[in-house]
Amino acid sequence: MSKQHPVPRVGFVSLGCPKATVDSEHILTRLRAEGYLISGNYQDSDLVVVNTCGFIDSAVKESLEAIGEALAENGKVIVTGCLGAKGDVVRQAHPKVLAVTGPHATDEVMAVVHQHLPKPHDPLSDLVPPQGIRLTPKHYAYVKISEGCNHRCTFCIIPSLRGDLVSRPVGDVMQEAESLVRAGVKELLVIAQDTSAYGVDVKYRTDFWGGRPIKTRMTELARAMGELGSWVRLHYVYPYPHVNEVIPLMAEGKILPYLDVPFQHANARILSLMKRPASSENVLARIKQWRSICPDITLRSTFIVGFPGETEEEFEELLDFLEEAQLDRVGAFTYSPVEGAAANALPDHIPPEVQEQRLFHLMQVQEEISAARLKRKIGKTIRVLVDEVGKQGVIARSSADAPEIDGVVYISNDRSLKVGDFVDVRVTDSDSYDLWAEKL
Repeated sequence: MSKQHPVPRVGFVSLGCPKATVDSEHILTRLRAEGYLISGNYQDSDLVVVNTCGFIDSAVKESLEAIGEALAENGKVIVTGCLGAKGDVVRQAHPKVLAVTGPHATDEVMAVVHQHLPKPHDPLSDLVPPQGIRLTPKHYAYVKISEGCNHRCTFCIIPSLRGDLVSRPVGDVMQEAESLVRAGVKELLVIAQDTSAYGVDVKYRTDFWGGRPIKTRMTELARAMGELGSWVRLHYVYPYPHVNEVIPLMAEGKILPYLDVPFQHANARILSLMKRPASSENVLARIKQWRSICPDITLRSTFIVGFPGETEEEFEELLDFLEEAQLDRVGAFTYSPVEGAAANALPDHIPPEVQEQRLFHLMQVQEEISAARLKRKIGKTIRVLVDEVGKQGVIARSSADAPEIDGVVYISNDRSLKVGDFVDVRVTDSDSYDLWAEKL
């Protein structure tokens, strides 16, 4: 169980997506700013904060298990995050938790910490680095530009958990990005529930950064971030027409030639049931246009297989789309009936075994596509960012590789390289997802 220390110590468990990671970073920054120490284990913590995920059933299970473990090992637990927004799920499973809050609830979490673990102000210890407390390695960081989402996709409950779109002032975002780069961050990963909707809620209001006006809009934000000297990577981009505007920035080298667009499916009827854009022909035309402007662009997407009512023919249409689109990176998931999602009421749910068969088939198709596209890079020179240096060699990422979700580049051991270095390498080999290279 926890014990009181001269300087209060808080344990922290962070689960879920990068948006939840940013929430965790905000809480950790506040904790350190007020002089609390962050503990790396349950036994040495005076209390524990668990930031949960509640999007799909497996995430709910993982979150509840993490809460239970923290209670068993420490006894004093504050729960925050998306699972906290799902009614009494946490209280019913773990009635002994100190408090339950929803996502992006830094103030509420701190109020509970103050209640159960008071900390007298000490200006000698109440210091944090200018970039705040980060859970990512020092050389890359996520920058969240908005909260919530205005879409009502039938398979998703994010709006009920995180609310409608609320964009951060672009001046604040740029100040954060600038502080991160000054602190040594080499890659900024721009995230939101819908990055391309940034600024819609405030009608693209003009703000100021460095004494000059800048619109609260994805294109202007990407252009400004591109001036900071770091890699800039765009995630979770809904394919609005104005997305075309950022492709020239990629071709000019202002931001990374990488676009993460969750298409989810290719069949018009299924997309309509999902309440997603319903024109795969238009998507294919857009992809062709993007590649004509920026031939080196890497396209990542995610898809759901086994959505309620999906026929074999509609699934085959999705496979045909993949063959035609030749996407570089693909993630796929079987449909999961998340509690509270509108799609649960749809008829003709697909049996789990059929879902798994379709998922396996889709990933087989994509594996061949990915392997063929990576093979074309053998012999080429690319710039990579070093993530790890160990006895077995060096692991890095190219512009085509987002951390933890895409492939990596293995470099033969070079003791001169350090984590966070940019280095030019020549690609010597490839498989379905990764590259091997040698330093030039």
